[in-house]
Amino acid sequence: MTTEYTVPEKDDNDDELYEHHSFTADKGQTPLRIDKYLMNRIENATRNKIQAAAKDGSIYVNDVQVKQNYKVKPLDKIRVLFEHPPYENLLTPEDIPLDIVYEDDELLVLNKPSGMVVHPGHGNYSGTLINALIFHFDNLPNNSSERPGLVHRIDKDTSGLLVVAKTEHAMTHLAKQFFNKTSEREYVAIVWGNMDEDEGTIEGHIGRHPKNRLQNTVFDGDDADEKGKPAVTHYKVIERLGYVTLVTCKLETGRTHQIRVHMKYIGHTLFNDERYGGERILKGTTFSKYKQFVDNCFKILPRQALHAKTLGFIHPKTGEKMSFDSPVPEDMQQCIEKWRHYAKHKDSD
Repeated sequence: MTTEYTVPEKDDNDDELYEHHSFTADKGQTPLRIDKYLMNRIENATRNKIQAAAKDGSIYVNDVQVKQNYKVKPLDKIRVLFEHPPYENLLTPEDIPLDIVYEDDELLVLNKPSGMVVHPGHGNYSGTLINALIFHFDNLPNNSSERPGLVHRIDKDTSGLLVVAKTEHAMTHLAKQFFNKTSEREYVAIVWGNMDEDEGTIEGHIGRHPKNRLQNTVFDGDDADEKGKPAVTHYKVIERLGYVTLVTCKLETGRTHQIRVHMKYIGHTLFNDERYGGERILKGTTFSKYKQFVDNCFKILPRQALHAKTLGFIHPKTGEKMSFDSPVPEDMQQCIEKWRHYAKHKDSD
């Protein structure tokens, strides 16, 4: 039997509780322990951390405190509350070097290394791009999510180009370009499999995966508009490398994980994309030598094979068209070379 405690009414002198996470269980939710439920929805959360939060009385369902063995039911309203604000709201300047490729009074363009989180969030409260930006620059304008300087973002393990606004005018102007799809963004990716077409367009509404909340997925049924947002990716094959393909992807929209989700949707998951299943051998032989070869590629490139290579936009003050290009980083280059060598010898066998 689960022990529950009602939330006491707070006196004015009581410490305020801050909401860190909030979820509403789906209509079709089957009974599931709340610690398991939250593990599938909170990035970087461990079961021990969730159980500790429950033990401390920080997990509420329908405004009632619950323990870790509470079974989540359909439409339960789940909140995780702590006495301190979310750490992502407590921004600390950090002296982290930035690879700036262009800068003026209105904006800067930088090359983000893989492994760097763009903004603080659960489990990543320091070492982020924003921590670095607020150290190096004063009075950056906030975007609509109260994040200083950020016009757009790329995933932690994706490398490449980002534009950062230094003034309110630049933030508004650049954000409008991204919203109106007039900015230009091209990525380079290694994907599993030999693609059938040399080029094509992927269209499909992207929204949160109903079972794994750390993933997004494509919805293409009658209710796609309700469950996801429209997303369009244009791809072109650069080089076929046996069991993987090197491609470029141009974004027409900018949904979270868009390229990763769209490529999986058409059966070509990004190479070594752990979140979407690309860290397994998805194409190829069963020979142990091949398995060793792929494992070596994973070690060389210990992340999803995705790089934001080019970025284009209209300068908010001068009206000039700005275009930037970033070389493919060393880890991806080495992985491409290994596959190139493998494909050459495979074809000659």
